[in-house]
This record gives sequence, C-alpha cells and structure tokens, in this order.
Amino acid sequence: MPKKDPCKVFACNIQKCLKENNFQESACKQAIEDLRQCCVKWGTASYVCGGININNNPKKNNETQSESETTS
Repeated sequence: MPKKDPCKVFACNIQKCLKENNFQESACKQAIEDLRQCCVKWGTASYVCGGININNNPKKNNETQSESETTS
C-alpha cells in the first residue's frame, strides 16, 4: 500500500482556492506558501513537491519586484 503524500493536502488546498477565486493566483498566496513550506520540510518524500522551487521565497521576490518597479 502506497504511503500518504505529506504535502498532498496543501496541493489540494491550492486547487480549491484557485477554483473558488476564479483562478486568481494572488488570492491564493497563503495556500501556495503553505505548500512551499511543506516541501521545504518533506522535500523528495512528497511526490507533489517535484516541481516546487523550495529555494524561492515569493514574499521576498514580490518585495524586490515592487521596489524595482517604484525606482524605475
């Protein structure tokens, strides 16, 4: 019997959030971050983390992007 994927529930939460919010990614930032944090913890033990960049913190990227937009 296969093991339960420890991050599957977070991936499902993203899909549910996106569907409820007309696929607006910006409305689901917390659900996305929750999955990223699960992938940081479980890494290769979770099948759903295969395409997740755990080294990329979207909060920091958004701050950097906003700063560069205001200085341009």
